[in-house]
Amino acid sequence: MLRALGRQLTGDERVDLAACLPAEAALAFTSQIPDPQPLTGWGFVKDLATRTGTTPAVARWDTGAVLAVICHLVGTALLDRILNQLCSAAPNSSRPPDSFGQDRASRARSSP
Repeated sequence: MLRALGRQLTGDERVDLAACLPAEAALAFTSQIPDPQPLTGWGFVKDLATRTGTTPAVARWDTGAVLAVICHLVGTALLDRILNQLCSAAPNSSRPPDSFGQDRASRARSSP
């Protein structure tokens, strides 16, 4: 999942996330060159499913789980910026319902 994010995130979001990750995770994340044509939110999940040999539903669940952990590491402000970049990568794209298992990420934000 971190490698998949590494292929999508650019700019300050990429730098800020890498700075918050443990060293080994940061290396996995930053070892990926961002794709010149980033995927939309749903395209990101479908690409992850294809690369991992799983279904889009499982990839969405897994993505939500990883984003919940990332939220604990980086806080809600950076997570929101990451999600906005992933979901606005393509012109006129819109975030699909419950993209990335965001209900799970939202619960993680509100838990103590």
